Amino acid sequence: MIDFENTAFFYLAPTDPDAFLPVIAPLLLDDEQVIGAFQAARDSVVFTNYRIIAINVQGLTGKKKDFSFLPYNKIQAFSIETAGTLDLDSELTLWFSSLGMLKFSFDRSADIGMIGKAISQGMHTS
Repeated sequence: MIDFENTAFFYLAPTDPDAFLPVIAPLLLDDEQVIGAFQAARDSVVFTNYRIIAINVQGLTGKKKDFSFLPYNKIQAFSIETAGTLDLDSELTLWFSSLGMLKFSFDRSADIGMIGKAISQGMHTS
């Protein structure tokens, strides 16, 4: 489960979304599509057209996984910060009602604009 008390979550680097399909395919809705995948050490985050799926790998073997689902339509507000010349990472901060704030940090190659657009579109669907 995502720890909303510790708002800094991951430092994420883009990775191949197809690598996660065997793991998350049984969890996807019929019309849900993966739009981006990011990895930090063993843990990862997948953005779909409806939600964020955070995958927390547990145990020594990594076979046990904790999946947290964060629907875009439950986000009250969000902000994005792009990478700069000296600040090499970009950030996504999300505010959820009754849960709190969650922050993701991405390396500079992440398309933070694409993520913001997906969240904006998903916030307005029911």
